[in-house]
Order: sequence, then C-alpha cells, then structure tokens
Amino acid sequence: MSLSEPASISSGIASRYATAVFSLAKDDKKLKPLEADVDVLESALSESADLRALVTSPVYTRAEMGQAITAVAQKMKLQPMMVNTLSLMAAKRRLFVLPSLLAALRARIAEDKGEVTAEVTSAKALTKTQATKLAKTLKAQLDLDVKIKATVDESLIGGLVVKVGSKMIDTSIRSKLNALQNTMKEVG
Repeated sequence: MSLSEPASISSGIASRYATAVFSLAKDDKKLKPLEADVDVLESALSESADLRALVTSPVYTRAEMGQAITAVAQKMKLQPMMVNTLSLMAAKRRLFVLPSLLAALRARIAEDKGEVTAEVTSAKALTKTQATKLAKTLKAQLDLDVKIKATVDESLIGGLVVKVGSKMIDTSIRSKLNALQNTMKEVG
C-alpha cells in the first residue's frame, strides 16, 4: 500500500458524500442554505480545537461521536439534511473526511454558480477596492465569476501570488529576487 492510497480513499469517501448532499440540496432548491452550512462548518473547524479533535480522534465511540456532532450541528442551526449527514458519517466513523467533504461541496456549489475561487496571497491585506479590481480582471481573463480568497504572507515583500485551479501567477518581489539570485549564480 502506497502512502497516497489513504489520501485517495479519504477523498473518494468525501466525494461520494458531497455528491449525495449536493444532489439532494439541488433537488430541494436549497443550495444557498447548504453554502451557508459549509461556511459555518469551515469556520467552526478552523476556530475550534475541540471540534477538530472530535472529528479526527479515534478515541470516541461511534455513539459519542454521533451525539456530539448532532448536538454541535443543531446548536449551529445547520439544515436537517446536513445534521443527518454528519450523524451518518459519525455512525460510519467517517467524520475524519469532513474537511475534504466541505472542500468538495464548496467546489460543486461554485461550479453550479459558474464561479471559480482565486487564492490570492499578498504581502499586505488587500483593500476592498483592490480585491474588486482583481476579481474583475480575473473575470475578464477566465470568463467566469471569480471569488477571491485572500491571505497575507509578509515574506512576499510585495506583489501577489494568484492561484486559480492549476494556474499560478506569481508577481511577488520574493520570486523576482529568487529568479535574480538564480541568474546571478548561473553567470558567476
């Protein structure tokens, strides 16, 4: 068994759950509430170490996981379909794929909306105007609505790194300095 097999098994499990949940939400015309649930769950996972432990720890029994995730989901006021999905995942000991499930759902929702997410890393936080202008520029290039997911990395010094799908545009000063350093090594 190779090292990549567990990752592909996990993504396969997440993909199957995402397909089922997305199809049900689309049939019931509840994609907006599903998107809100994905946002709430992603936020909770990033902020709560206890929730991450519940999702990933093998210490909890199926019953404990089921009760805990159901209580958390109801407290978050998630849609009944999402509460049921999380309960089923707990019963099957599949909660560990929750982050992959959320990513897969986000991708399906974006595709359905004709939207793509651009991961933008900058040296300083983008202003609202800069983000809007960048989204318009990318929309013109890609012919798709673009949603900006911005992060800050001060080591870039300046400029941007933009990732859209498998494409990456790196205009950061750090990459230009690295390229210059490599050129200097070749000359010397």
